[in-house]
Amino acid sequence: MSWWLARFLHTLSKWPLRLLHAIGALVGWLAYLLSPSYRRRLNANAELAGVSLADRRAAVAEAGRLTLELPRLWLRPRADPIADPVRWEGTEHVEAALQAGRGMVLLTPHMGSFEVAAQAYAERFGMRQPITVLYRPARQAWLRELEETARARPALATAPATLAGVRQMMRALKRGETLGLLPDQVPPEGMGVWVPFFGQPAYTMTLGARLALQTGAVPLLIWGERLPRGAGYVVRVSPLAEPMPPAAEGGDLSAAAAAMNRNMESLILAKPSQYLWGYHRYKQPRQAEAPA
Repeated sequence: MSWWLARFLHTLSKWPLRLLHAIGALVGWLAYLLSPSYRRRLNANAELAGVSLADRRAAVAEAGRLTLELPRLWLRPRADPIADPVRWEGTEHVEAALQAGRGMVLLTPHMGSFEVAAQAYAERFGMRQPITVLYRPARQAWLRELEETARARPALATAPATLAGVRQMMRALKRGETLGLLPDQVPPEGMGVWVPFFGQPAYTMTLGARLALQTGAVPLLIWGERLPRGAGYVVRVSPLAEPMPPAAEGGDLSAAAAAMNRNMESLILAKPSQYLWGYHRYKQPRQAEAPA
């Protein structure tokens, strides 16, 4: 990373969250207005889900706030807690899973502040049960380096979305630890199946279902709601609204992946203004067969 960019990001990391979110809302609208492809994708994805125009507009600003809050979350000293207030709802589900001692799979869509959800878990529960979070490495070398160094914190490890990363996560589950996944993230070829997401075929990862079903780990939904005017976050935890069915004959996890998507849909529609509708959810990975 160039010196000036590193200095700029470190400067941003010290600005108050309220200011970062205000600037972020402007950045979100600039991206929306200046990029026709992003604008078309955001509107098309939101329309598939039946999202209102008001929630769509709010989501444009929330996407910018997500971008501007990252330096504050990533670049504070490793031992320091999250600098802004974090309130929890649903901790009883985490406590019950910890008592069960079978490991946990925390499932977070591209919604709200998913960085806060992972860091908040590590701060509150990590000393009892550490967490390993799956992530897709950035293409840019400087951003990839920043992700790897900034995301790794006490009781929080990261695993790339590769075969080596999957093995790392399996080892963590065998130790009875916690995993964090974004199940609406488009997986690499060979790690997903085509199942509906808001009525349209989407290449969907099977890893979360596979890990939970094969190991007996407890799956939970978790996301970090971004509060208005920089007031902080609420981390919300809930059980799956629809249990995942076991793998079909031959190990086919299509039914489980479809159930996972329906769980994501229910969670997203509870607060559609904080979902990243501009995410390229329906893209076809290289070498993956197109849906029938």
